[in-house]
Amino acid sequence: MQNLNIMIVGVGGQGTLLASRIIGSAALKAGFEVKVSEVHGMSQRGGSVETYVRLGKNIASPLVDKGQADIIICFEQLEALRFMPYLKKGGTLIVNEQIIYPMPVVTGVEKYPEGIIESLKEKLANNIITLDAAAVASECGDIRSVNVVLLGVMAGLELLAISRETWEEAVKEVVPVKALLINQKAFIKGFERGNM
Repeated sequence: MQNLNIMIVGVGGQGTLLASRIIGSAALKAGFEVKVSEVHGMSQRGGSVETYVRLGKNIASPLVDKGQADIIICFEQLEALRFMPYLKKGGTLIVNEQIIYPMPVVTGVEKYPEGIIESLKEKLANNIITLDAAAVASECGDIRSVNVVLLGVMAGLELLAISRETWEEAVKEVVPVKALLINQKAFIKGFERGNM
């Protein structure tokens, strides 16, 4: 496998860092070199959070530039729109259909864009997967497992040379014991969606 660049984008409190730690753990178990970097603005106040995960052989910088991401996992629609320029030609965008209004929209200063998913599908054709990950997470027992649902979708695409068993070991290793059962279910549901 050649080097793979993954971005995870969302807002504060959605678990982007946990998702990146699971990817890192699975990649290390599979024998890849891994670099992880997290950038966040006002994440404590629902601001944007982006995490970069680069894996493969001889990884130098942990950052991903515009047009270089093989996969972008988007925890929210507006984040998908904001970070789409980072996706490389032929790359895959995984989008949670959930809408989380940023502060300028909540205060009425700005308006949330309409038709984001439709616009993205038009631009990306077959290179986009959208789902209501919040609904899937709720079915599993906790809406906070959205991050692991989306991670499961990516794993199910089998774009990385990492087995399902290795992914499941990484989930077990990284997720706190009290939340493990729900997150294991969330991973399986996501994996099945990605593997369709």
